[in-house]
Amino acid sequence: MISRLLKIVLKIIIGFLILSIATTILYRFVPVPVTPLMLIRCVEQKQDGKNMKLSKDWKPLEEISSHLQLAVVCTEDQNFLLHYGFDFKALKKAMLNNEKSKKIRGGSTISQQTAKNVFLWNGRNYVRKGFEAYFTLLIETVWSKERIMEVYLNVIEFGDGIYGAEAASQHYFKKSAAKLSREEAAILACLLPNPRVYGKNIGGGYMQSRKQWTLQQMRFWGGKLDFDKEE
Repeated sequence: MISRLLKIVLKIIIGFLILSIATTILYRFVPVPVTPLMLIRCVEQKQDGKNMKLSKDWKPLEEISSHLQLAVVCTEDQNFLLHYGFDFKALKKAMLNNEKSKKIRGGSTISQQTAKNVFLWNGRNYVRKGFEAYFTLLIETVWSKERIMEVYLNVIEFGDGIYGAEAASQHYFKKSAAKLSREEAAILACLLPNPRVYGKNIGGGYMQSRKQWTLQQMRFWGGKLDFDKEE
C-alpha cells in the first residue's frame, strides 16, 4: 500500500516537473495567452455583479517604450539585471520595514512577480511561496532577462481588468505603449503596487509624488536600461 502510494506521488512529481519545464520552454517563444490572476479577477468581477473585463494586447519588447522598461526596474527591482531571481537584501529590508510599519512592503523581484503572475495564484502561504521560488529559478534559467521583462510587461496588472503595457497605455493615455513619454511611463510604473486602487486617480497627489521620485531614479540610471550590461 505504501509502496503504491509512493509510486503515485513520484509519478505526480515527475509529471509536474515535465509539464512545468515544457511550459516554461514554450513561453520562451510564444505569448502567454492568459494567467491565473486574470481568470481569478474575472470570477471576482462576476461575483461582484460587474461585467467581466479582461483587456490585454501582447506586444514584443521592442514595441514597449524603453522609458517604461526602466521605470518598472526603478520602482520594483533596481537589481533586476544583477540577481538570479532573488534580491535577498531587498527582502531583508522589506521584512524589517514590515515589522515596524502597518504598511506592508513587498520584496519580490520582477522575476518573482513574473513567475507568480504567469504560473500561480495570489497568496502568502509557504506552499505558494515554494512554487514561486521554483518557477523563478526556472524562468531565470530558461529565459533571458529581456524575455522576463517582455513577459512581465505583457501580463502585469495595471488596473481593474487591465493587463500589460499596451492595454494600460491605451486606457490611461490613449496611445500605444511604444509612444509613452518618460512621465507617462513613470505613472504606469507607480501603479504596480496597488493598480486597482491607484488607477482610479493617477493625477492625485500621491501618484504625482511617486512619479517625481521615479523620474529622479530614472535620471540616476542615465535614462536607459542596458541589457548588455547584465552580469
